[in-house]
Amino acid sequence: MEDIFKNIENEKLRRRLFFISEIDKMKQIMRKTLLIDGSRQENDAEHSWHLGVMAFILEEYTKEPFSMERVLKMVLIHDLVEIYAGDTFAFDKEANMQKEEREKAAADKLFTLLPEGQGEELRALWEEFDRMDTPDSKYAAALDRLQPFVHNLLTGGHTWVLGNVKLQQVLERSGPVMEILPELKPWMEEQINLAVKKGWIKD
Repeated sequence: MEDIFKNIENEKLRRRLFFISEIDKMKQIMRKTLLIDGSRQENDAEHSWHLGVMAFILEEYTKEPFSMERVLKMVLIHDLVEIYAGDTFAFDKEANMQKEEREKAAADKLFTLLPEGQGEELRALWEEFDRMDTPDSKYAAALDRLQPFVHNLLTGGHTWVLGNVKLQQVLERSGPVMEILPELKPWMEEQINLAVKKGWIKD
């Protein structure tokens, strides 16, 4: 890609503009999840946008106070490393074994494109999201699991069927959603049971 920013004298501004152009690649990272109309797979950018809207739409149902600003930052950047690491299907055991190593290397490359301080801030938010050990990261991660859950229900269990997914896997994946958004638990459990009966999830 041509460096159209190379003549910008302000180094911080130059690096930020380059980073902004680099993350456009996120629109090319395809996920296993289908769009709800079933027409095609969604990309990482669409997924992250969806989580950002969900964050404030579902705010009142969380069981713990959280920082909306930090959650929005997390959901918008949580998959940026996939620009270099690629998307890892949640139910692919083998691929997930190397996921941490691939994504750490990608984070080393990506976040250092930004000026010192800002890159470190985003790196720290990305790591916090993965740890799921704060109210902010727990809510952000719950949204990340809820969105494909809803898509599965509306696309014939697409990724569940694709991954030959078993009931225990879905329960483990959905657990953080039910914990952080407890009002959703009865509905989610009902939908999971229906998905088993339909053969989308293996019992």
